[in-house]
Amino acid sequence: MTLDARFAAAMERLLAGHRPERLAVAVSGGGDSLALLGLACDWAEENHCRIHALTVDHGLRPEAGDEALLVAREAMRMGAQHDTLYWTGWDGKGNMQAAARDARYRLMREFCTREGIGAILLGHTQDDQAETVLMRLARGSGVDGLSAMPEGRFGRDDILRPVLGESRADLRIWLTRQGMRWIEDPTNDDPRFDRVRARRLLTQLAPFGIDASRLADTAASMARARVALLARARDVADRIVTDRQGLLIYDRAGLERTEEETRLRLVSHGLACLSGAPYKPRLASLSATLDRALEGQGGTLQGCRLLPSREGLILVREFKAVADQTAPADGQTLWDGRWRVLAPAHPPATIRALGDHGLAQWDRPTGLPHNALLSWPGVWQGDLLLAVPGFWKDDAIRCEYAASAGFHAALKSH
Repeated sequence: MTLDARFAAAMERLLAGHRPERLAVAVSGGGDSLALLGLACDWAEENHCRIHALTVDHGLRPEAGDEALLVAREAMRMGAQHDTLYWTGWDGKGNMQAAARDARYRLMREFCTREGIGAILLGHTQDDQAETVLMRLARGSGVDGLSAMPEGRFGRDDILRPVLGESRADLRIWLTRQGMRWIEDPTNDDPRFDRVRARRLLTQLAPFGIDASRLADTAASMARARVALLARARDVADRIVTDRQGLLIYDRAGLERTEEETRLRLVSHGLACLSGAPYKPRLASLSATLDRALEGQGGTLQGCRLLPSREGLILVREFKAVADQTAPADGQTLWDGRWRVLAPAHPPATIRALGDHGLAQWDRPTGLPHNALLSWPGVWQGDLLLAVPGFWKDDAIRCEYAASAGFHAALKSH
């Protein structure tokens, strides 16, 4: 089967019967992304879809502007629209590649939202998948991490990777046959970066039978295992986890009877729902915190607190993590990424954590410890507490918990 035919089959699988009118393609000018653009344009011509190429200029290299112009010319030649998006947010601190990647995804997603484009195609290859597995092995990742990158599914994900099963070499052979030239990014050979070191390590491991294809197969096996583990977690969660809209109660006896993998998965998921953190905590930290909580000591992790109580283990936001957060009660602004409040009868009303001052103005429900409610939101007018979402309300104040933060719904959506 030719590369074009394999690409068409991958698109059929990823689109799952949908026929979008427009798709975006992330194109840096490198071989992988230019091959993706060419394959996508050929496919789109037969499938009545318009392709919009997006290039992000991170402002990190002087050559980036010229490279964006090359992409624009190639896109025009192939019949695709093109836009260059600019990032000026690098302050020279932290992980440059991670910051650039996050900015790239954010800028492209914002563009697609404005333009009504349903998904972005990325040129990640089998080689990228293998390098990701190696890097995650080095970090001690478990099943989820070793699942590496998913292909995606239109309508459920906004990122699709239709050449994830293709080798980098095959894409370059295809480009050469098309008479297309591409740009070699010098950072791809910079050993300061983990991915470059992983790429070099792969060549050393090949004589042992550990190559890109074998590691990609491992990622696929881990992805299948992840599906089974998620199904198990959903089943257990329905029985032992109560979500009181941002206050999670785990039945302690139920947790203790559950195998460790599922216990850790349920607590990790709860942390993500409450904190909004994009990454899971380190396995060692998560395991140690949960062990202490089951022994009756509790603990703090990722901006949340795990508190032993008579009802079980309670997971809530840490007060320190939200103490300085304030949002207007305008019905639109989310407080801590989770609560939205509308208080039209109280124009200057705001949402902020209860703290000791708020708890002193309200008779908290029995069974919930003082520390579990310090970080709970209150609707305030100055220093006067007007309502407590989920517990005590004024009929003129509407409180809404973001569906995306719901524990059980979010677990089912994975």
